[in-house]
Amino acid sequence: MSSLPSSSSSSSSRQKYDVFLSFRGEDTRKNFTDHLYAALKKNGIETFRDDPRLEAGEEIAPELLKAIQESWCSLIVFSKTYAFSSWCLDELAEIVEQREKRRHKIFPIFYDVDPSDLRKQTGRVAEAFSKHEERYKGTKDKIQRWRTALTEVANIKGWHLNNRHESEFIGDIVKKISAKLCQTYPIGHDEFIGINSRLEKLHLKIDIGEDDVRIIGICGMGGIGKTTFAKVVYSQMSPHFEGKSFLADVREVSEKCGLVSLQKQLLSQILPEEGFNLFNVHEGNAMISRRLSHKKVLVVIDDVDNFQHLKCLVGRRDWFGLGSRIIVTTRDEHLLQSYGMDDVYKPPTLDDDEALHLLNLKAFKSDTVPENDFIELSKQVVAYAGGLPLALEVIGCFLCGRDAAQWRSAIERLQRDFDKEIHDRLLISFDGLEETEKNIFLDIACFFKGGEKDFVTNILDGCGFFAEIGINRLIEKSLIKVWGKFLWMHDLLQEMGRKIVRQKSLDEPGKRCRLWEENDVYHVLTKNTATDAIEGMIIDNKGEQNNMFTLNADAFLNMKKLRLLKVFYLPVTRDLKYLSNELRLLDWSGYPFRSLPSSFQPDNLVALLLPYSHIEQLWMGDRTLPKLKLVNLQGSKNLIKTLDFTRARYLESLILEGCSRIVELPSSIGHLSNLVLLNLKDCSNLVNLPSSINGLKCLKTLNLSGCSKVETLPENLQHVEFLEELDLSKTAIRKPPSFIFQFKSLKVLSFNGCKGPPSKVRLNLPSLFNVLQRRSSDSMALMLPSLSGLSSITNLNLSDCNLGEGAIPSDIGCLSSLKVLDLSGNHFVYLPATLNRLSKLHLLRLSDCRELKSLPELLLTDIYPTGEPNSTIWGYIAGFNCYKLAKKNNTLTMLKNHLKVSNKAGRLFDIFITGSEIPEWFCHQRDESSIKIPLPPNIGHDNQLMGVAFCCVFVFASTDDDDRSKCIFCKAVIHGRNILDLNDSGYGFDREDRLSLDMEHLWLRYYSRDMIFPLLSSSSTDWANQECNEIEFSTRASPGQVKKCGVQIMYEKDLEEMEELQEEHNSPSNSADLDDIH
Repeated sequence: MSSLPSSSSSSSSRQKYDVFLSFRGEDTRKNFTDHLYAALKKNGIETFRDDPRLEAGEEIAPELLKAIQESWCSLIVFSKTYAFSSWCLDELAEIVEQREKRRHKIFPIFYDVDPSDLRKQTGRVAEAFSKHEERYKGTKDKIQRWRTALTEVANIKGWHLNNRHESEFIGDIVKKISAKLCQTYPIGHDEFIGINSRLEKLHLKIDIGEDDVRIIGICGMGGIGKTTFAKVVYSQMSPHFEGKSFLADVREVSEKCGLVSLQKQLLSQILPEEGFNLFNVHEGNAMISRRLSHKKVLVVIDDVDNFQHLKCLVGRRDWFGLGSRIIVTTRDEHLLQSYGMDDVYKPPTLDDDEALHLLNLKAFKSDTVPENDFIELSKQVVAYAGGLPLALEVIGCFLCGRDAAQWRSAIERLQRDFDKEIHDRLLISFDGLEETEKNIFLDIACFFKGGEKDFVTNILDGCGFFAEIGINRLIEKSLIKVWGKFLWMHDLLQEMGRKIVRQKSLDEPGKRCRLWEENDVYHVLTKNTATDAIEGMIIDNKGEQNNMFTLNADAFLNMKKLRLLKVFYLPVTRDLKYLSNELRLLDWSGYPFRSLPSSFQPDNLVALLLPYSHIEQLWMGDRTLPKLKLVNLQGSKNLIKTLDFTRARYLESLILEGCSRIVELPSSIGHLSNLVLLNLKDCSNLVNLPSSINGLKCLKTLNLSGCSKVETLPENLQHVEFLEELDLSKTAIRKPPSFIFQFKSLKVLSFNGCKGPPSKVRLNLPSLFNVLQRRSSDSMALMLPSLSGLSSITNLNLSDCNLGEGAIPSDIGCLSSLKVLDLSGNHFVYLPATLNRLSKLHLLRLSDCRELKSLPELLLTDIYPTGEPNSTIWGYIAGFNCYKLAKKNNTLTMLKNHLKVSNKAGRLFDIFITGSEIPEWFCHQRDESSIKIPLPPNIGHDNQLMGVAFCCVFVFASTDDDDRSKCIFCKAVIHGRNILDLNDSGYGFDREDRLSLDMEHLWLRYYSRDMIFPLLSSSSTDWANQECNEIEFSTRASPGQVKKCGVQIMYEKDLEEMEELQEEHNSPSNSADLDDIH
């Protein structure tokens, strides 16, 4: 049997006491502590308070030690003479020890004392310890234990009396303790796997320790566990309220019995001894507000789907007394937003381990999984359920007691036919949609899951579905999500949508509105059973049985209402005579014909996607294109004529990348005032752009990369004032027009590979530089004007531009927004000193700068933004094949300069450079891919610590596929009483990094103090006093190997040592002549 992880509560078992009270009897026993004890007991909090008779002896009684160990937390009342009592200090030391051993909680109360006196042990505390040292002369360890415990507890945030009324002060304490205790109450392990970690977030939102009235929503898709969360919270928290009510299945009950019945239930559950006769919801509203406005109540309103539910059951906040909490569960987030919830919690799906656990509890009634076939079968069910608790419970119960053969059969059936119980539960959300919203949902389920939101919105808007508001409603209804720019829905919701479509015609797919399954499409196209019911179709016939059929020329003739057509794979095709005039999306990769059908009228077309097609021109004659927004003809090498753009005025994106037969663009392109993207990459025969380009008022991205015959840009381009990205890589432009460098909105600019024609060496260059120029290239360098006008530039690529000494304008330091700078493949010896002004730069590429000898000393002064809340946390320099830069141990120089000025919290800094030896400054070295070193005691609290430097030598091997990504990773782990994973990250290198294969390189990584010890430096965490014995770094390179590793713990004094080492390496006797290495 294979054991599975079990779900445990925050407190693995209930303690005998909730609270242990530690106090100085003669100060507070008969006043403050007595009142505090009574208030805790009144609120049901089990509290231990010592018997005054126990204090007769010098040593702490064993009963007290046991009581501390049996308590969940300690409340410590620091009063004026607390530190004078050895008894109290022994208690305190034991409490701190229990905190370290078993996460015992500590809550200090500062009763007319200053916490700083306790921390620093000054004032009366100093007087107390003076007496203790006199009394216990032979027990220094005991005194130190007391001092350490006192300092540690005084550092914990607690309550301060500060001349407040004691009754109010005690009330606040009891509320907070009560709220904290709610989170510890155990939950039945089969109630809901993984609930405890999620409950912590929900408890924070509910926050029952405060006196306000809070209304919290729990929102998510059907079956995610909203009601389960509400039940658990209700069970945990209800003892701390004067009244409680759980209104289950509000949607269903209100439909059957009306809202008045629910109002009666609410009142009757909170006031059970009274009878309520209500005749309408208005009477109910008045009764709820009148009878409950002074009561602290907990109310759960489960499965709300109508604003009236909230209006009649929640009303206004003043319907309920101070401290009340109202929890609402719903699938519709908009209801919560429109009502004005204080906060909303969205339960996540279960991860794979939690899902497997829940499945096996239901299927095997056990935490363990039987061996053999069931392990793999269980994983298949988990993958199908996608972490949805409802699906796991339903399927698990169905499979319970069945053998492996029955499991296999059931899983196969699930993949073909959706489970009815799961379907019906999920269908509730779909049934509540408007008709256009249902169409949007079904289109996404069948065709657009994973699609870019803006693209899908445009297509569905073109279908008349009002997609902007419709998609937003689906999000609010928890039917879809937006991840970044893309639409996503749960697999089971997608399957529900597709089942709805199938049920339109179970036997004949040609009568369904949407077709996406390969076999159904094959049947319709080969049997000619298509009807005008079909609105959308995907043709992707890759299956062996289908890949030989021939598409008939009239295949689409009966699909008069076809809106969406996506063709990904169609090996054999005859002439095409017909396409529906209702098409909004025509997406046909490798379209095999020279033009579109002559009968096709694209009046409704929104997106025309024909990448890698055989098309020569789209159609004979002109067509009106009033809705067209996107054209993608990438890789259509036969294309010789584009559109008449005067008839496509709403076009936003035009992609002609790789259309190598295009020589010029028509002047009508100037009519595209809405065009945002113009991609002409690798249009190798394009000579120039038309002067009408100034008409592209909205253009943001212009890509001319690889247009090798383009030598100039039209002056009118300067009027395109919103341009953000301009790629002129590998064009014939040698002297860029000055207006390029005045674009105020430009963020990305690339001149990669812009080299001049063969030319003689310029005579005005110094003779040595002439030699370098002659050695490195026979081409002229790109001529750059002032760069200071590029005020918004974030990414600048000047790689392979044949730039020599002095070719980079010194005003490059004015680019205050620059984050990424690529200078690879150039021939300068030194970089402009003004680079030190680039305050936001975090990535610098210098690979193949073979003449480069050094970097400006202060290059990394502000490589990280300062004072910015969202500033980057890492910096990166790539210097592969910079042989002269590798000379004189420059890795240490770069690290030293970085540490001098950028030793900021939470930073990671990486340097890659060609080299085969780890600098000798690294005192811990091994000829392996991992290294582990001991850590000094209390390193997390050492103020002299700066961070940790790691270095390794690696090599990537040549493979049959040299385009394969090359990756290197480093994982950092601290070993102690527990294992703490600090960082597991790395890099993937591509062509831009110019990494030489079969050659050794150095990776130097620096972790700042607060990054390598993120938890140890915080006194508020359980790691604050954790033992840290060793730190380990493990690396791997793929494909390749890591040959050596080195680690150095860095202190402030190490900077001086690095200076001395650098001077030693820079001396003439230690300098090798690398001038001839290329």
